[in-house]
Amino acid sequence: MPEQRQAGRGALIGPMVIAGIVTDKKGEKRLKALGVRDSKTLSPKQRERLAPQIEEIARAVIVLRVPACKIDSYRKQKINLDRIEAMKMAEIIDMSNADRVYVDSLEPNPERFKKMILENLSNKNVELIVENYADETYPVVSAASVIAKVERDKAIDEIKRREGIDFGVGYSHDARSIKFVEKLIRERKELPPYVRRTWITTQLLQEKSWQRRIKDFFKKREECKEGRDES
Repeated sequence: MPEQRQAGRGALIGPMVIAGIVTDKKGEKRLKALGVRDSKTLSPKQRERLAPQIEEIARAVIVLRVPACKIDSYRKQKINLDRIEAMKMAEIIDMSNADRVYVDSLEPNPERFKKMILENLSNKNVELIVENYADETYPVVSAASVIAKVERDKAIDEIKRREGIDFGVGYSHDARSIKFVEKLIRERKELPPYVRRTWITTQLLQEKSWQRRIKDFFKKREECKEGRDES
């Protein structure tokens, strides 16, 4: 009985992480007793404390990282984020060899999302329970969300260490993340593969930078012209 959840779905920086845990009825009861809940309601320290306990209870833990550059590649092929997520969830389900699976759907229509997952499954006989806010209903889905978020945090920390800068959480609502991407656009010929180039936020920042450069170019040209006139 695997349960699946993801983290970093709409992130500007870093991967989308999808996690599935395999457990049984006894494990479900232990997870409930552990007090797991939606990872968004937990602090990083609380998630880090819970993650090893969840891994100890689970029969198996499956984690997939989908890098930003891979998401860009899919989107260039006209594969949207919902379908990318469905494809990766199907991979986890096939690896788990389970007969029943609980999935948290961020797609407003759970039945449509369920159909997308089934289209990518090798085992068409698996019983899929796909619901919105499943992480608030089933402790096992909450547990998967904790694992996904902890793995996403690890990925972000790896990038921070390489770059030597704390750019925040990597989402477009974080001013530090926006400032960091603006810096990358100014200083590098190409954005690194951990930034989603096809994201509208990235494109707007690149357009803003281009407009600023054009403005500076004409300003400098005008200043040079005025200098020549004065001489």
